[in-house]
Amino acid sequence: MRIHQEPGYVLHTRPYRESSLLVEVFTRNHGRLSLLAKGARRLKSRVRGLLCPFQSLLLNWSGRGDLPILSAAEPDQTYRELTADDRLCGFYINELLMYLLHRYDPHTGLFAHYRQVLDRLTQSSDYEWTLRIFEKHLLRELGYALNLEYEAKTNQPIKPQSQYSYVPEIGAIEAGAGGRHGIVVKGATLIALQREKAANEDVKIECKRLMRAMISRQLGQRVLHSRRMFDGRCSAAAGGTARERV
Repeated sequence: MRIHQEPGYVLHTRPYRESSLLVEVFTRNHGRLSLLAKGARRLKSRVRGLLCPFQSLLLNWSGRGDLPILSAAEPDQTYRELTADDRLCGFYINELLMYLLHRYDPHTGLFAHYRQVLDRLTQSSDYEWTLRIFEKHLLRELGYALNLEYEAKTNQPIKPQSQYSYVPEIGAIEAGAGGRHGIVVKGATLIALQREKAANEDVKIECKRLMRAMISRQLGQRVLHSRRMFDGRCSAAAGGTARERV
């Protein structure tokens, strides 16, 4: 099988033997997969310097089985330089994709959202809200979409001033209606997340608590190294703003 000019992004690389790389990529039409980039670490390699995260690429590969051979890579768009904080957020997103997406399972809609979130990271300083929106779309692609519009027991629209308990297997249950074991969140927070509108700090805090609980259910025992990176950066930064984003 030969694939030609497939849009994709590098999620992660690691050395393989003396001069090659194992490259984990997320592509538009073939989902997540691993490619073997032979000789990619040699000084004269045509792909040396291209196989890095966040660079939009057009990829060629061939072969069957679990490790096709990368035959070519070229930039698809002009590379936008990411700040240190941009990159930390990007590494967090990449880890989620690596851990939660099945191989060879196309997610064309999520690929579009991934491209959008990289653009937003370079254009906006509201990292935290950008991450929450991507997490919401990721959960939907995985088949665990959040019901953010209606109360689970009555099917009535969520009321902004009411308080709810979000139970992952059920949805939002209004306070006093038996939802004691979920994530406590205000209706305004659920509505803001549904509409993807700019949020105040209280909404962001509740959204982070809700989304972290939902994402953690899918991760299981897996540890996100990007969160450790955020923690390390936080210890050297006033206010701990970096840590709070993920």
